[in-house]
Amino acid sequence: MSDYQHDSLNEAQHLAVTTTTGPVLVIAGAGSGKTRTLVHRVAYLIAEGVEPWQILLLTFTRKAAQEMLWRAAGLVGDSSAQVTGGTFHAIANNLLRRYANAIGYPSSFSIIDQADAEGIINLLKSSLGMGKENRQFPSKRAIIGIFSGAVNRSVGVPDIIERNYSHMAEHLDQILTLHQYYQSYKREHALMDYDDLLVNWRLLLAEHPEARDALSRRFAYIMVDEYQDTNLIQAEIVRLLAAPHNNVMVVGDDSQSIYSFRGADFHNIMRFPDLFPGASLIKLEENYRSTQPILTLTNSIIQAAAEKYAKTLFSRIEGGAKPQLYPARDERDEASFVVENIQKLIADGTPAWEIAVLFRSGFHSFRVELELAAAGHNFEKRGGLKLTESAHMKDVLAFLRLLVNPHDGLSWSRVFLQLEKIGPKTAQKFTTALVNATDTWQALAELPVKANFHDGFAALRRLFTDLRGGDSTPSSLYEKIFIYYQPILQRLYADDYPKRQKDLDQLKSIILAYADVRSFIDDTMLDPPNVRDESSRDRLILSTIHSAKGLEFDAVFVIGLADGRFPHSAAGAMGAQYEEERRLLYVAATRARKHLWLTYPCELMTADRMFNRANMSPFLAEIPPHLYKRLRTRDMSAPIFTRTRPITPSVDSPTLAKEADLIPGQRVSHAFYGAGIVTALGADRSFSVRFDRHGLKTLHFDYVRLTLL
Repeated sequence: MSDYQHDSLNEAQHLAVTTTTGPVLVIAGAGSGKTRTLVHRVAYLIAEGVEPWQILLLTFTRKAAQEMLWRAAGLVGDSSAQVTGGTFHAIANNLLRRYANAIGYPSSFSIIDQADAEGIINLLKSSLGMGKENRQFPSKRAIIGIFSGAVNRSVGVPDIIERNYSHMAEHLDQILTLHQYYQSYKREHALMDYDDLLVNWRLLLAEHPEARDALSRRFAYIMVDEYQDTNLIQAEIVRLLAAPHNNVMVVGDDSQSIYSFRGADFHNIMRFPDLFPGASLIKLEENYRSTQPILTLTNSIIQAAAEKYAKTLFSRIEGGAKPQLYPARDERDEASFVVENIQKLIADGTPAWEIAVLFRSGFHSFRVELELAAAGHNFEKRGGLKLTESAHMKDVLAFLRLLVNPHDGLSWSRVFLQLEKIGPKTAQKFTTALVNATDTWQALAELPVKANFHDGFAALRRLFTDLRGGDSTPSSLYEKIFIYYQPILQRLYADDYPKRQKDLDQLKSIILAYADVRSFIDDTMLDPPNVRDESSRDRLILSTIHSAKGLEFDAVFVIGLADGRFPHSAAGAMGAQYEEERRLLYVAATRARKHLWLTYPCELMTADRMFNRANMSPFLAEIPPHLYKRLRTRDMSAPIFTRTRPITPSVDSPTLAKEADLIPGQRVSHAFYGAGIVTALGADRSFSVRFDRHGLKTLHFDYVRLTLL
């Protein structure tokens, strides 16, 4: 027995930790210590004599699983390292490697991301002659969105088109043909996309009883984090895996179910007691994050939800000011108000990274970004590419993927297209020959090549001979690939190859931690790292609410809370989408520890550039006024904020650009982006500028101030 102690748990957490037999549903309110509960439950099971390898912990990020198991090790020692923990997709990958033959795949299958999938669709569209004469034919991204949506919602392709893509109904027959060829292509080349990992795991459990029974016996205790974010396939996997013993605990918060656009099904957590009869229901309601005034307001937001597990968050944190509501005159006033209060917070000692501005959609922060830039504040806007989603990263990873799966036609095509004087047709011909060959590497050595690209092809052959014959550690392989690829990088990406080379240096530092290539490739596909500038640590955060879930800050501004914008006009006045919008506001408000501002513009510009009166969000209107402090709209003729970056006087006053001045070739200057040149004019008063330091940006005349150079 271990010296494990659980004295730090509150009563509800203790009950969740020690209830280990049968199904358990833990409704964990925001900031209520759900991670602590999961960590202690792992430790408790091990301390009670359960073998660590019998425990399965399913999460939605690898980081979450690693952190939980690391903390469990601090309670019960290194035995927790034998617990199987990770994301649904990562666990599926590991299990399918072992049972691949049962579902008709080799264990060396490769995992493809969305960009790879879109590349396959492009290839298939071209070979099938689709979309050449019809510009209205769906894009590769839309087609993959249809296929993925059908899987994640457990419906057929025709159903998803009828529900969400009715404007594409005329192309249904061709889309179905593409779907059939897409599935065949993946099988022929031993490829699985993210959705396939879940589909094939469910298939293994549902149709192969021996495998299911073996896995169920092994994983005698199952825990699932963030259960409200599961889709129907994931819920079915949990049910099948737990069926013999039903020792399954799921932890989640129905009030934070906000990912239906990814296929998450709110009703999974609501239906859990029906799926597992006799399930114990435990609520974690003590909040360790926020002050009580903030919690009282957030309780009010969710109280009117049509369907929920009733709970009331409370806190022992003393003090705290009421949240503040500011009805701004317009978006300019709203942005100026936010920046003024950010400056006050920083002046009073709040670190910039403890301040967040949250919004429903990315473009809602445009005015705030301009005001912050003009005031001299650095900020980080959350989102953007993952490190391994960029083209140069995919180029390098293609070589490593081929070492693991020589039948990966997508990677062969990418490698061949890097060579000078080889076009898509030749690359496809070579790829087909290698994929269909019994011995891929022998076929590579025997491919007949023309004299005009003989040297490049010879270098490629030497590279693979070297990669397959020498030191096989990932870091050693990477070094050889980089030496080969560096001149290609400079040729293909001449405009910005130094920046891309820094990305490759980041990849090198990541690969050093791996002992084998397959683990590295799988991780980069399943949980790719973000490109993150180290200097961003000192910046305040601008983020969509979806990207901020799971985070917390001392001070939070939730902007754009006008009717028609939040909830979005497409959500209607009731129904599932409307209720998800309510939960989205709840998630935003519960990110705040000490200070919470809610703002909305009383005037909004419509798509036809008319200004209309806007009311506060109906979600705000439902909150009793005594729960917040309502501020008066300010006089916009007064100075709004002070600049922190000194303005250097010039001999000639800058000339503000008029719309007529913005013609291609005109040099202009922007407060944040600096100097640039107008490159094109768009519709509805939009235009494009290529800035010297920030590249090409699309701007709108009504929302930007430029000076002529």
